[in-house]
Amino acid sequence: MDAAGGELADRIRALLTADGIEERRMFGSRAFLQDGKILVGARKGGILLLRVHSEHSAELLLRPGVSRARMGGRSMSANWLDVSPEALADDADLVAWLDIAREELPSD
Repeated sequence: MDAAGGELADRIRALLTADGIEERRMFGSRAFLQDGKILVGARKGGILLLRVHSEHSAELLLRPGVSRARMGGRSMSANWLDVSPEALADDADLVAWLDIAREELPSD
């Protein structure tokens, strides 16, 4: 992971204080898991990987700096979004996205 991804991981780590959060290296990024499910990830370039319910992705894609996640040159499913560093300018922005991720976490 590059410096921007590492910085984002540090910010996420500092803001995620809930019990049961686990951090793992996955797919060249730092993934933050809750109850064994990926909540968010810090990716190369300071991009936030966000897991959402597919029925909400279209609405979230309308926000500035949000796109469908790509891995290895291919688009991921509608459940995965990338949030650009510009949309994460301060901790309030990042907290808002972390809150969305918590609300969207599948309960299966």
